Amino acid sequence: MTEAVLRPKTKDHTRRILIVNPNGNPDVTRLVAATARNLLSPSTQAEVLNPEGSPLSIETLNDRKVAEPLAIDLLAANRGYDAYIMACFDDIAVAGARRFLGAPIVCAAEAAVSVARLFAPRFTIVTTVAGMVPGINALVKSLGAERLCTVRAAGIGVASAASGGREIDQRLDECIRDARNFDGAGAIVMGSGGLTGRAATLMERHGIPVIDSIAAAISMGELAAGLRSGL
Repeated sequence: MTEAVLRPKTKDHTRRILIVNPNGNPDVTRLVAATARNLLSPSTQAEVLNPEGSPLSIETLNDRKVAEPLAIDLLAANRGYDAYIMACFDDIAVAGARRFLGAPIVCAAEAAVSVARLFAPRFTIVTTVAGMVPGINALVKSLGAERLCTVRAAGIGVASAASGGREIDQRLDECIRDARNFDGAGAIVMGSGGLTGRAATLMERHGIPVIDSIAAAISMGELAAGLRSGL
């Protein structure tokens, strides 16, 4: 599936960004595209793609084993962009693609953790299912942030998160309350592509900074594209 993020061209300074949702869920791809439309400047053009044949959600090691080579192939077939963004809370394809793309590639988890550190000395990552927690903990450790954060699962699948609804809101609310009361979190990170687009509402409801990991990655990707071209 392809979702175009339409932006008017500006003379000489148009930047091109490719955003990859590595799962095969069109609802998540649409959410990611909507986030990009809300964020990107008029001088940036972006396209959101997901690999054909990828799992609808990447929640297990087997899902990742299927999705990662498909994402690598997709990136390899789409060279020439000024920056690339992996729109999932994982480092899928990031290390491999950095070896051959010749352009910045942004990991949403890395971007969100970097931003969260600006807001508070401690933060909590809220993800979807419990099976994601060990992998996110390992990723956080690789980023040197294991002493700064905790990871909580809301008990909702990626597909359910993308669809939304009252039950999803209730589970996220419960996670955020527990993060504040038990983790000492001063900020929350939405740790799934399926949760993009919810940060503003959750921030208003709970009175705590909520970082949308996909928005953080898109913003960082646009910045990296600008830095690469000398702004």
